[in-house]
Amino acid sequence: MTQGMLYGIGVGPGDPDFITLKAVKILSRVDMVFAASSAKNSHSQAAEIVKPHLKASVPIQILPFPMTRSRQTMEAAWQDNAETVIQELEQGKNVAFITLGDCMTYSTYGYLLRSIRKLAPHIEICSIPGITSYQAAAARINTPLVEGEESMTLLSGIMGGDKFREIRDRTDNVVFLKAYKNAGDIVTALDEAGMAEKSVGVVKCGLEGEQIVRNVNVFQEEKPEYWTLIIAKKSGHCLES
Repeated sequence: MTQGMLYGIGVGPGDPDFITLKAVKILSRVDMVFAASSAKNSHSQAAEIVKPHLKASVPIQILPFPMTRSRQTMEAAWQDNAETVIQELEQGKNVAFITLGDCMTYSTYGYLLRSIRKLAPHIEICSIPGITSYQAAAARINTPLVEGEESMTLLSGIMGGDKFREIRDRTDNVVFLKAYKNAGDIVTALDEAGMAEKSVGVVKCGLEGEQIVRNVNVFQEEKPEYWTLIIAKKSGHCLES
């Protein structure tokens, strides 16, 4: 039996209208869909986005990925989940693994992809890019991410602002994804670089309850929700509403 194709699909940041035509076309013909969730629950925003684009007979299976700093625990989960996906592919099924935003940007798909390549290098894989949350947020506030010869640095905010402190003199613009947990330290780091006043926080971009936070200093006093990012610029370009 010929094995199936694995499609890694970025489905956009949350607004169902931001899923690409390419993604919709592939989802209309796959046999099974996998999505990631925290090991603490089985919720997947990505799964909610794709449901209207699937045939009623196509199952969605949620794969748990632990939120932990234990490398051993994470690698065991990546391998277990990769084996689950490979099992379906070896039965000849065409399978999609869906992820919010872009499948190659801070995505669980990247870890799964590495494990599948190691365990089953014969599997054919096709990755479909998606609109990222920071692209959607920049459009929402009508502000270019970069212009001319400017540079932009994309950072995870999970560990706070220390990575930015290391490179702040070598970048013109910075985007912090996952800025919820240590938002206070991120704002402190931006303030140290003279960029806090030219920063905007976007919470739940494109989703119900979306917030545009013009004064990011509020994050010093109150930790924002999980779906939070911060866009900061050195230039004087207006961060419009």
